[in-house]
Amino acid sequence: MRILLRLVTTALGVAAAAWFFDGIAFTGGPRQGWAEVEHNLVPLLLVAAILGIITSFVKPLLTFLSIPLIILTLGLFLLVINAAVLMLTGALADGLGIPFRVDGFWTAVGGAIVITLVTWVVDGAFGASDDGR
Repeated sequence: MRILLRLVTTALGVAAAAWFFDGIAFTGGPRQGWAEVEHNLVPLLLVAAILGIITSFVKPLLTFLSIPLIILTLGLFLLVINAAVLMLTGALADGLGIPFRVDGFWTAVGGAIVITLVTWVVDGAFGASDDGR
């Protein structure tokens, strides 16, 4: 159940980032209203799953290797890592034929901030706990 909640939460974050930034988008299909949501629902969930997998396996390695830079920048380098993870997600999605793109580093930084804030708020609203319940 926790994995499903995390997938939906991440999908909401990615959808919000795509809504806020023109450089983060699901390409193809209708561009307005409910038809856009229906067309992009499966790609949105797939992108959320890819982002979750990368966040689970690649991000800890990048964070560990970047500890000196993280300390030197008082944690701001974590934004660069989050942006890199989002850009990697866009590249993998494109490679897998999923119509999702992230254009540019600064767009990825903004998108990473939005995704982080949305997942934080949704996790807080639904009372997601770290003890597995």
